[in-house]
Parts: sequence; C-alpha cells; structure tokens
Amino acid sequence: MAITGSGSLAISFSVFVISAAFLQKGAAETLTVEGQNLATDNVSVVEGEMAIISCRVKNNDDSVIQLLNPNRQTIYFKDVRPLKDSRFQLVNFSDNELRVSLSNVSLSDEGRYVCQLYTDPPQEAYADITVWVPPSSPIIESSEDVVSEGNYTELTCTAMGSKPAANIRWMKGEEELRGETIVEETYDRMFTVTSRVRFPVTKEDDGVPVDCIIDHPAVKDLLAQRHLEVMYKPEVKIVVTHPEGLTREGDNLDLTCIAEGKPHPHQINWLRVDEDVPPHAVVTGSDLYIENLNKSYNGTYRCVASNAVGEAYDDYILYVYDAPTTIPTPTTNPVNTQDSRAGEGAPQKIDHAVIGGVVAVVMFAILCALIVLGRYFARHKGTYFTHEAKGADDAADADTAIINAEGGHNNTDEKKEYYI
Repeated sequence: MAITGSGSLAISFSVFVISAAFLQKGAAETLTVEGQNLATDNVSVVEGEMAIISCRVKNNDDSVIQLLNPNRQTIYFKDVRPLKDSRFQLVNFSDNELRVSLSNVSLSDEGRYVCQLYTDPPQEAYADITVWVPPSSPIIESSEDVVSEGNYTELTCTAMGSKPAANIRWMKGEEELRGETIVEETYDRMFTVTSRVRFPVTKEDDGVPVDCIIDHPAVKDLLAQRHLEVMYKPEVKIVVTHPEGLTREGDNLDLTCIAEGKPHPHQINWLRVDEDVPPHAVVTGSDLYIENLNKSYNGTYRCVASNAVGEAYDDYILYVYDAPTTIPTPTTNPVNTQDSRAGEGAPQKIDHAVIGGVVAVVMFAILCALIVLGRYFARHKGTYFTHEAKGADDAADADTAIINAEGGHNNTDEKKEYYI
C-alpha cells in the first residue's frame, strides 16, 4: 500500500510537472503570437489583367502561412497549391511572405481573400479584390444632323457595360458643357450611363467639334466626337470695283456683290430702293454695271441674297458729282466704299482744281490791295508845318516869322499899344 501510495504520489507529481511545463510553453507561444503582425492589401484590377495578392508576416516563428479564396478554399498552403486553378501562381514564398498572382481576372474572381497564419489562436488578414470593367466605345446621337442658326440642338452620349459606372463630360471646342446623366445598373452588376446636352447654335458653331469624354479608372482617353453642321443665312457685302475715287457725271460704275452662306446663296438680285434701276444698267450674276453716270441715277442700290435659311442685303448709296473742269490729281478710294458721296459713308475727296482757283483769286486780291495802298501813300508824301512855322522861310528874324504865320496874329495891327 505504501508503495502504491508512493507510486501514486510520484505519478501525480509527474503529471503536475508535465502540466506546468506545458502551461509554461503555452504562455511563451502566446507572447510570441502577440508579437507577430499579419498584413495584406486590397487590390483593384482591370478585367483580363493580373492581380497580385501578398500576405506578409513580421517576426514569424515558423508559423504556417496560407491563402484562402472568398469561399474559404485553400489556394496555397505554404508553397503548395491544393486548389486546381492554374491561374494562381506562386510568386514568392518565405518565412515572412506568401505572394501569389492571379492572371486573366474575371468578375467571378471578385471578393474577399484571406491571409491566414497558423498560430494559437490563428490570425487572419483580408484582401478585397475589385474588378474594373471598362465601358464599350461611347456612341453620340443627335436629334438632327443639320441645325439652323438660332435653334437648339440636342446630343446624347451612351457608355455601356462598365464597372463601376462611368462619368461623362461634354466639350464644345474649348467650352465645357453641362449635361444631364442617367445611370442604370444591369443584372450582372454592370452599368450603362447616358448623358444628354442641349444648347443653341450660331453660324460660328459650324464645323466645331463636340466631344463626349468618358472618365473611368479602367480606361484613359476614351471619347466620341461629332462635328456640328449649322446652316445660316447669307452674309452680303457690296464692293466698288470702279471708279476708285468720286463718282462723277460721265463715269462708269461697276459694283460686285459678295454673298456667303450655308447653303450657298441660290439667288442674288439687284434693285434700286424706291425707284427703278436705270434702263441701261447691266446685271451679270453678282455684278451691277452702269455706264455714263448722271445725277438722275442718284439713290440707294441694294444687293439681296437668299438661301434656304433666309435672306440678307447690303446697300450702296450713289451720289454723282459734276464732271471736273480740270483734270484732278489721281486719288484712291478704299474697296469697301458704300457711299459715293464725300462725307456720307465714304472718305472725303479733295478737288485740287477748285482749291487752286480759290488760292489764285485770294492772292490776286491781296496783290491789288498792296498796289492801291502804295500809290495812295506815294501821292500824299510831303513836308508839314505848324501855324507858327508858316512864313518862316521869308522872314528876316523870328519875330517877323511869327507875325507872317497864317492865323498866328491876323489882327496884330489892330492891337498896337502906345506908351507915353
């Protein structure tokens, strides 16, 4: 019994020692686990490209690292791949890292992957794989192919089959336009985005590009472009091809009407406002020719051009001057003269012959005045004496000269005085 008791005591002691040793070892492992850090990163990848998943461990104590898929199936256990999916390949394995690549990523691969470290308790870190799907090429549609100036046009741009939803921007030349966007989600977690823009157009918008620009993380520089086609009424301008200076009696007048529009003007007409065109005026296409001008032709001549959008006109005011009596100095006149009268819509022209005649008359008048004044002063030139000096030439002395002066002492004899 003693032996038995001693044996039981020995056995109990041994169990206690072993248990204490085990507990001591467990406490040490727990401290080590607490000192370990498991980390990974989220991954965003374009559909069809490659994703890299990295499980990293700091201060590893030879614990096993493994990678699980979103269904918690083991992809890699250390450097062994139990999962039969050849798209997963080992990139790197060490005590501190398990790095795996996934090629040809599809939407079905999206989800949360688990990096697991076999400790007590196990540690886990999560890597979310997000798959981006680029949209298909955008399509621009218009409510009408051709628009007239002053009207509104509406354009629609659609980007289909993207994940996440695309963002659509509009540019008209260098100007950014603001559109209205509608986002629709399809059954397969894809998105279709439609944007509409509406704006008025002018003739300056003809040929201007309008861009539908797609912003998406899976693609760059994706856009669709459409050039505006704007119809506008004609722009009309009358050009004087002859004469170059003032229009005078006997001259010939040649006017050309320049008209541009979209579509090109199909009709150009010449008329005289409120009066008839001179009977011998010749109209050839866009040109008006009048020969041997006279003052009865004075008036406003109008060129009218029209197309499918509308009509427009330009006026030329004709004023015929007298024929020059002398040949004037040649002068030039700008091509865009719209009024033949000097000072009324046309540059003023100087008649040098008239100015020369006026200057000659003025000079002649001045010369005549100088001659008359000269003759007058010459005839009145002489010696002038005072009353006291008259008779001084014939007097013997000064007293006699005073007495002989006219008007000085006419009654001298009558005023004699006698002294007793």
